[in-house]
Amino acid sequence: MEIVLAIAIGVLTGSGVWLLLRPRTFQVVMGLSLLSYAVNLFIFSMGRLGLAINKAPVLREGLPQNLEHYADPMPQALVLTAIVIGFAMTALFLVVLLASRGLSGTDHVDGRGHSTEESA
Repeated sequence: MEIVLAIAIGVLTGSGVWLLLRPRTFQVVMGLSLLSYAVNLFIFSMGRLGLAINKAPVLREGLPQNLEHYADPMPQALVLTAIVIGFAMTALFLVVLLASRGLSGTDHVDGRGHSTEESA
């Protein structure tokens, strides 16, 4: 299970970096989204619930109250917060992308690409 999770994180990170280096703004936004998914998966895997089997998510009566017998809820809370923030960030980037394309006529990151008026 650990190797599958590590490969998934690596593929998401590699794809995100590759898309970040592309010249168009939509590809950059998608690269940022993939990177945030990779980081969320990594943080979630650091909590014991992501990879542990037969562990209770909360303390149970009759078991000693130490870190051996329950899963840490902090990574889950961090990932949930990161998902909400990432969704809002992606929505904001898409609005800025559309406004920039409307003002400049191009969707290239450096602004020097072919504009829509020139190609028509």
